[in-house]
Amino acid sequence: MAQQQLVQSEKLASIGELAAGVAHEINNPIGYIFSNFGTLQSYLDQLFDMLAVYQAAEASAPPDLALALAAKRAEIDLDFLRDDIPSLMRESKEGIVRVRHIVQDLKDFSRTDASQEWGWANLHAGIDSTLNIVANEVKYKADVIKEYGSIPEIECLPSQINQVIMNLIVNAAHAIGEQRGRITLRTGLDGDEVWVEVADNGSGISRENLSRIFDPFFTTKAIGKGTGLGLSLAYGIVQKHHGRIEVDTELDKGTCFRIVLPVRHVPGETPEGAP
Repeated sequence: MAQQQLVQSEKLASIGELAAGVAHEINNPIGYIFSNFGTLQSYLDQLFDMLAVYQAAEASAPPDLALALAAKRAEIDLDFLRDDIPSLMRESKEGIVRVRHIVQDLKDFSRTDASQEWGWANLHAGIDSTLNIVANEVKYKADVIKEYGSIPEIECLPSQINQVIMNLIVNAAHAIGEQRGRITLRTGLDGDEVWVEVADNGSGISRENLSRIFDPFFTTKAIGKGTGLGLSLAYGIVQKHHGRIEVDTELDKGTCFRIVLPVRHVPGETPEGAP
């Protein structure tokens, strides 16, 4: 069991370190690209203003020069460039902003918990960041429906909770067959506990497999498609938070995982089985 826990912990640490490393490496070049883009926009505006002045002066230019200018303007299709360049700049800037958001999501996802310091976290923000991280796993398989309730921040290890949510969302996407499916994310408050549900309308879990889904290395996926550690890892993390994870499933109808977590962490002995 100790070896299994070590593998789970190393897997979580590796994912967090990878995400943090990618975010750091991308953040600096994106920062100066974004800054330079503002300067470039200003330069282009000045050039367009100067072109407008030249075009106005063209009428008084010597005939040969006027013909040459008109020919060059037609050759490069200046009117089209004047219309298209601002559009290209706008789309490029939107792309850079998108990358910056992804970098921020990676940083949020990989918030370092190596010191095991607990902090207050917004679960909805964590879920949204995680959804962005796993977008490619989901967008071709299912529509994501958010049914967020009114919940307070909770005291937790944020990146580990993000890891739990990520594993459940990816599992939900993998459970959906050829036809486009649906993944529903719900949250709510029950007394001094919050809950998060990840539900899909996929294949469901058979009765014989249901009792084994949290066992380390158990998987029904094809070889190379899964390690069998995702749900075991999630179970250990939820236990560490003195919470619980519940499953409701029906074969060929879908599965709903519910995570229940206390709002406030009560320091004490780590529950047995937690990584």
